[in-house]
Amino acid sequence: MGTSTEGRVVRPRRSVSQRLRTAGTRFRSSSVRALKSLGARLRVFWAILRANPLTLVGFVLVTAICVAALVMLVAPSWLAPYGPLQLTNTRYAPPSLQHPMGTDSIGLDVYSNVMYALPLDLGLGIFIAGVSMLLGGGLGLVAGFWDDPGTFGGVGSTVILRLTDIFLSFPSLILALAIVAFTGASVWVAIIAVLVTWWPNYVRLVRGEVLAIKHLPYIQAARAAGVTNGRILLRHIVRNVLEPVIVYFTMDIGTVLVVFSTIGFVTGALPFPVQTASQRPEWGSMLAHYHETALITSAPWLVLGPGGAIFVTVLAFSLLGDGLRDVLDPRSRRVMAAAGSLTSSGSKALE
Repeated sequence: MGTSTEGRVVRPRRSVSQRLRTAGTRFRSSSVRALKSLGARLRVFWAILRANPLTLVGFVLVTAICVAALVMLVAPSWLAPYGPLQLTNTRYAPPSLQHPMGTDSIGLDVYSNVMYALPLDLGLGIFIAGVSMLLGGGLGLVAGFWDDPGTFGGVGSTVILRLTDIFLSFPSLILALAIVAFTGASVWVAIIAVLVTWWPNYVRLVRGEVLAIKHLPYIQAARAAGVTNGRILLRHIVRNVLEPVIVYFTMDIGTVLVVFSTIGFVTGALPFPVQTASQRPEWGSMLAHYHETALITSAPWLVLGPGGAIFVTVLAFSLLGDGLRDVLDPRSRRVMAAAGSLTSSGSKALE
């Protein structure tokens, strides 16, 4: 054990190699526990996906869309046989193996342009929804947590809510179109216009969740124990608010995509066909161009390409967001995981 000096037990000092072996053992044990926990979570997630086929479809579609967008950024020739400026020998060609979505009035391959527009439209949807979530969510936390009347926080909460009411009194799409029409059509003006009209939705969502959580008994117990407001906000409020916000954000990506495509369709914020190889087409501008240059009855494939891309992308994120609501809710997660395990055991018994 060690020698005793004046009533104290002196432990023998360990060598550096012994300390390294002990640290390595602890690291391996913690890594094994983390892997086991991750494996258990993945099994529950897979059971939930099996119990809800629509969620599985949305997860697969979103994964495929994101992978395709990354491929179009790194190696676009793998998925798009023609460039955005490359002309073909045929015009108004119907869909075929060589041109899956046909060609337009000047000989551009519609499928290739739809694929080149995928990273831009998807990135804009994620960027606008993400910035709105951070800005509106932060303001919603402040407005919901520090809302005591007669205090500086109460005054700030009132100002935030009144500004939110002003922006929410206008339809988001109409206000964004008015901003673009007043300042001039361009991609950055369209992005700012949507951002200006989109953050109030997150303020209302986050503030309502904060008001529902801050008066719960465990929050009152934390205050009585002397826990600071900042620690309560980060450790208890934010962790419980994240679940509905993530669900809303996932579904909001598709909504932002529809709004931005509508602005591109009405105002032509991004020109199509593109002028340089560095530019990328946009689905809404493609629809506007094909609407002006071709009749839907004679060449319907021109609008089905970008229109179908918008439809599939919005549907994928809507299904995924609806499924995430069940995944993040503990009660629904337990029920659906049990249903998935029962389905799996029943199929094995039939085999």
